[in-house]
Amino acid sequence: MPWEFLDASPASVAYTLLGGFVVAYNLVSLVIKEKLYMNEVVFGTGFGVILGPHVLDIFDPRSWTGITDTLTREIMRVVLVTGLFAIGVQLPKKYMAKNASSLLIMVVPTMAFGWFVCAAFIHVLFPKLDFVSSLVISACLTPTDPIISSAVIGGKFADKYVPTHIRDILIAESAANDGLAYPFLSISIFLTVEASRATAFGKWIVIGCLYQVVLGTIFGAIIGVLFSRILRFSQERGFIDRQSYIAQFISLALFTAGATNSLGNDDLLATFAAGCAISWDGHFKEQTEHDSFSAVLDLVLNCACFIYIGAWLPFDKFRISEIGVTPWRLVVLVLIILALRRIPSLLLLYKLIPEVKNVREALFCGHFGPMGVSAVFVATLAQSRLKTPHDPPQTQEDHLAIALQPIVAFVVLGSILTHGLSIPFFSASHRTLTLTRSIASQPDWHLRLRRLPPHVDVERRATLEGADDMNTVRKEPHQEEEKQVEWQAGLPDQVEPPPEDVKTSSKVVKANEGHPSVATKRPTITIKERAYIGPNDQDPRS
Repeated sequence: MPWEFLDASPASVAYTLLGGFVVAYNLVSLVIKEKLYMNEVVFGTGFGVILGPHVLDIFDPRSWTGITDTLTREIMRVVLVTGLFAIGVQLPKKYMAKNASSLLIMVVPTMAFGWFVCAAFIHVLFPKLDFVSSLVISACLTPTDPIISSAVIGGKFADKYVPTHIRDILIAESAANDGLAYPFLSISIFLTVEASRATAFGKWIVIGCLYQVVLGTIFGAIIGVLFSRILRFSQERGFIDRQSYIAQFISLALFTAGATNSLGNDDLLATFAAGCAISWDGHFKEQTEHDSFSAVLDLVLNCACFIYIGAWLPFDKFRISEIGVTPWRLVVLVLIILALRRIPSLLLLYKLIPEVKNVREALFCGHFGPMGVSAVFVATLAQSRLKTPHDPPQTQEDHLAIALQPIVAFVVLGSILTHGLSIPFFSASHRTLTLTRSIASQPDWHLRLRRLPPHVDVERRATLEGADDMNTVRKEPHQEEEKQVEWQAGLPDQVEPPPEDVKTSSKVVKANEGHPSVATKRPTITIKERAYIGPNDQDPRS
């Protein structure tokens, strides 16, 4: 029988689904990003949920191996280290030094405040978890996810409406506090597993803070500085080609993560430090910013990661009667975390942060603290430090081991939906329709040319603007009037007429010889004048 040669292994199914999703998503990606203001985060998670074991049961990561937590942790690690390295490279040069005080105020107090507040409400909603166990779960929810932050803040809507200084500070903060989750997790774990609190605090200071965080950051920065000089030396002497130079983007991230993790350091913070250091003078960023390799890599990794998270979500464990985990308690916890985890702290501290200039920006920064890949990574890391729980649970560590991942997973799901849909919701609720009518006797392609100031001489204008003939350049260029009328639209496809009291004006625009004059009457609110060459010019690209 020919059917005996068919072998639909879990790996082949995973490759098919991942490739199929990326293909389908890319076919309509422009509509999704430019019209819906959405990204691969929400769609990938939803796709994973639908194909996962609780809906269609086609894609089940837990059926692949008996060490699901290890597999999940390493997948999240690869996505995080590549994303953190990319953030470090893409930040403006010397950004971390110039904004160190702002980041310190924005990261440490906000994380500590959110850690305690979340732990308090976890303890109240789930009484069988003591406060120390609640601190462990809260430590998983403390870091802001850099992957979701980059995907959402990097969209078209954010480029138009979110100031650059806010985008930069949020991206840098999400990368920095991702690695700083280690001290919060380590003190919670040490207090859980160690018999003496003195021993727990001693190990936390030496191991959790000094060795893992401080030494890891220094090690990552040293790697970044060394490779920055090595790459420049190799490039100046012609030892490395363009493709190999771009390949360092992923290879250096993996090398740094592997080296620091082997030493027991904080690999996430080390990778971010390496990315900042390698592009400290801006040279590495200049060499790689026009290449699409990192963007393509981020898209594929993000799609794979969030499809995996969607299928990984343990919907069957969102109700555990033994420890009081119920759906309504989880919903209440998500709402409390979204409201109190960051917003109060930033409202109190924003005057100390020069990049956050007013209450509105503080509210946006406070709201925009997504939890996703980093929360799943820290949760699986914490799970690896705990013993396998008894059934039924007998100790507080058993309660923690059972409740840890379901609570974190539900909060991650709520955060993906809330933060992934925040910008589409904001766009829909504040949508305006801008109608532009142009009166011009020039071809449309002239509008895309870079305009020169009027004082530039005719010869230079002809050279730079691409005119085929010097005689086609007119010393007294025509002017274009562009009228824009903006009013609120009740529906996306329904345009209300402009108010009757809008003043109108008529103007006749004379074209060149051989072209009839054009008369038009349009409601005018703003008039923009743009100089162009002439109607008889030909497209220099044709």
